Amino acid sequence: MEGGAKDRTNGEIAMTDARKEGSTDQCSSSGSSGYRLFDRKRPIHQIVGDGKVANIILWKRPRVSISSIIIVTAAWFLFEKSGLSFLTICSDVLLILIVVQFIRANIAALLNKQLKPLPELVVSEEMVTSAAATFRARFNSMLMIAHDITLGKDFRLFFQVMGFLWLLSVIGNFFSFFSCAYIGSIMAITLPALYNKYEERLDRYAGIVHQNISKHYKVVDKNVISRLPRSFKREKAS
Repeated sequence: MEGGAKDRTNGEIAMTDARKEGSTDQCSSSGSSGYRLFDRKRPIHQIVGDGKVANIILWKRPRVSISSIIIVTAAWFLFEKSGLSFLTICSDVLLILIVVQFIRANIAALLNKQLKPLPELVVSEEMVTSAAATFRARFNSMLMIAHDITLGKDFRLFFQVMGFLWLLSVIGNFFSFFSCAYIGSIMAITLPALYNKYEERLDRYAGIVHQNISKHYKVVDKNVISRLPRSFKREKAS
């Protein structure tokens, strides 16, 4: 009898622990709610793709990625600390490359040696068409946003654009254009690889932050933004 009572007690304790674990897992899953950073629909490695740029960004070729960081750092130091203009540096670099290649070709001709053929750099028509179509779509989208803002059709979009431009203005006070480009390049090479490695953990934390921000935004939207008029236009009396 005592053994049966102990077994029942142990079984009830096990069931209670299982329920607690299940509720904990449910809470944690509901806390993250399957949220992905920037509300994307695909994993980061599918968005980046499988090309050479993707291999550098996701550090599938570590040597190339490290070399890219070194080259970007050297270029930033050259443009930012040398005091020379962008046009002067580009012209000097191209001049040096052309002179070196010209001297190599003449020395090889004198020594009856054959140089390795240079790769042909050809821009295909498909590449130009694709780039032009993408640029056209993005530019038209920006024009539509500017049109809606100037006519006062959407106050939410107006405040979002104003906040973004103000943030760029603040950043511009502390960093030059080349510094911003350098920081963006380093972030593009390092952050996607780190995010791909710790994707689940970062998405879980981002989901919690997103829920908290959404709660505060709903309060602001209910008390302030929703009361603002959608447009300054007044309907004319017929």
